[in-house]
Amino acid sequence: MTAAQGVLLRPITMGLLLQSLFLLLLVLLGSCLHPAAAFPKGCYPSEEEGLKTFRCSNAQLTEVPRDIPNDTNKLYLDFNQIPFLPRDAFRDLPLLLELDLSHNAIARIETGAFQGLAEHLHSLDLSSNRLVSVSKDAFSNLKAKVNLSNNPWLCDCRLQELIRAVELVAESSGGIVCDSSTQEEHVGKAFLQVIADTDLCNVYKRTTDIAMLVTMFGWFAMVISYLVYYVRQNQEDARRHLEYLKSLPSKQRRSEESSTISTVV
Repeated sequence: MTAAQGVLLRPITMGLLLQSLFLLLLVLLGSCLHPAAAFPKGCYPSEEEGLKTFRCSNAQLTEVPRDIPNDTNKLYLDFNQIPFLPRDAFRDLPLLLELDLSHNAIARIETGAFQGLAEHLHSLDLSSNRLVSVSKDAFSNLKAKVNLSNNPWLCDCRLQELIRAVELVAESSGGIVCDSSTQEEHVGKAFLQVIADTDLCNVYKRTTDIAMLVTMFGWFAMVISYLVYYVRQNQEDARRHLEYLKSLPSKQRRSEESSTISTVV
């Protein structure tokens, strides 16, 4: 290679080298920035007391966000507008220890919403939402301490079953108040105070039993009324037929009477 050729190739080589370095830099930047770009606006990861934390507090969320790092230990979704929790909402968070869903608009929790969290989750905050009635099955096998205070609860057998199925945060129990109730005198009272004096499930069972007895009695009365009507109607028809036979000539009357008697019998 001549000196002139070397001088011509040098700029080309430098250009290729610079291009390669630029592409490598773009790849590195992309790998660093991509996870952050996938997070919803207002959400960010951090580390608190050695635990991996993901905060989405007051981020104007209307659903449980996706792309939450699956090694998250503490998840804050408080002060948003999330209306309900669907099935498997947190299934990709096997290491989650604390879940804060307080101060949302949650009115419905589907069965299986907390599926996958039973083994590790030890704190679940659902306070200050719009929960009226929730099946105990939604918390099946959950070992976490649960905060259910400051919700517009309907105090009935369903809530009683739920309270007995979960472990409440001790200081939150007084905040579970009857916003409505199957019995008017319970409205405004703390639910634990209500069930200390009244077993709502037994009250419901007695009410159901009474309703069933009333329904059965009604059907029985209808059947008896129909049978009485049927017998009386047949008797009236037989009486009319006998009167008709009396008006017939004697031979024909005897034949018709025998036929009528056998029919009645």
